[in-house]
Amino acid sequence: MEFKKEKLANGLNVIGEVNKSAKSAAVGFFVKTGSRDETEQVNGVSHFLEHMLFKGTDKLSALQVNEAFDRTGAQFNAGTSEEYTVYYAAVLPEYLLDVTGLWIELMRPALRDDDFNIEKNVIKEEIAMYKDMPSFDVTDQCRSLHFDGHPCGNSVLGSEESIDNLTSEQMRGYFTRRYAPNNMVLACAGNFDWEQICSVAANSCSEWRQQGVERKLEHYDGSKKKKRAEKSNLSREHICLMSSGLSAQDPRRFAASLLGVIVGDDVGSRFFWELVDKALAEAASMQFGPMDGTGAFYSYIRCSAGNVTKVLDTVSGIFQSLSQDGITEDELRKAKNKVLSALVIKNELPMGRLGDLGSNWLYLEKYRTVEDDISAVKAVTVDDVNVLIEQFKPGDFTQLSIGPAENNG
Repeated sequence: MEFKKEKLANGLNVIGEVNKSAKSAAVGFFVKTGSRDETEQVNGVSHFLEHMLFKGTDKLSALQVNEAFDRTGAQFNAGTSEEYTVYYAAVLPEYLLDVTGLWIELMRPALRDDDFNIEKNVIKEEIAMYKDMPSFDVTDQCRSLHFDGHPCGNSVLGSEESIDNLTSEQMRGYFTRRYAPNNMVLACAGNFDWEQICSVAANSCSEWRQQGVERKLEHYDGSKKKKRAEKSNLSREHICLMSSGLSAQDPRRFAASLLGVIVGDDVGSRFFWELVDKALAEAASMQFGPMDGTGAFYSYIRCSAGNVTKVLDTVSGIFQSLSQDGITEDELRKAKNKVLSALVIKNELPMGRLGDLGSNWLYLEKYRTVEDDISAVKAVTVDDVNVLIEQFKPGDFTQLSIGPAENNG
């Protein structure tokens, strides 16, 4: 592995991890913009923009964009979160320059009114689809309740109302401000020629104009509010719990990740043995979500309406035991093995490696090798995790539940 980096005069960071023994290559644009960067008036615009980039440029139609990807056999996609938007593709090495050039073109889309008006309906259909997925809906609503007015609580999809009211002019203004070269990273991983990538970037991206880009960064402890909503079409209770956590910049994030595994991994965690194995809940998980300047622990539990009280009492007991007794060496050892296995397996492929490469640069402006992360996980001690439990008190959470009408339970 050989790390390379270059910064264009307009602020665009170009980074790469060259691995000549790899059989593929991956490339992606990481744009530091997401729902937390939106105002209430344009909520959902980041995700909407992700869709619009595939509608083409002044020179390429949507059909031509699709055909261009298809010719290379690329495995490509995009995604929007609260924190950033990423556009990525994995290809055979001989097609990497073609795909990189295509992504560069798409980073300056046409944003045509006709496409905008049609895609509005697609976005609203997607909002409706996710409303029919209680596990997503409860998490989305819990995040808004937990952050309670803080921009991190903004919905990635937006609402039907915010999408209806969004104008193409507002989208173009947001695009100009946020898709600035000094707010983007072009990352490559795998088998590729670094000098060629730099040349393509310099020739095609140098005219992009810098903008003054800001993001409000501050830690947020969470509202700790409790709320329940009813839906007539549900037969199960869907529960989301959120508590305060560490930021993506905090070196203790590895300990926080291990805590999430100990409490809420799919197999062998405290949630598993106390809730799933004992048939109190059908699903119970907890994970750590580091963010820019703040973070949170998320738990999701699904159970029958009749088991809600017992489930919540059990969860309270699990968190109380954590606070009183901490974790054990055996729990930490098992959690480390799970995290390390997932880390190594993901990073064996250039496409898996690309995600960590780009996100580390967005959050840290730093290159971290796989070995760096492995060492950081291995270095975590029981005391490190127990100190986090004492500081962040995962049992002191915001709670949002969605379930059937109580008189139907």
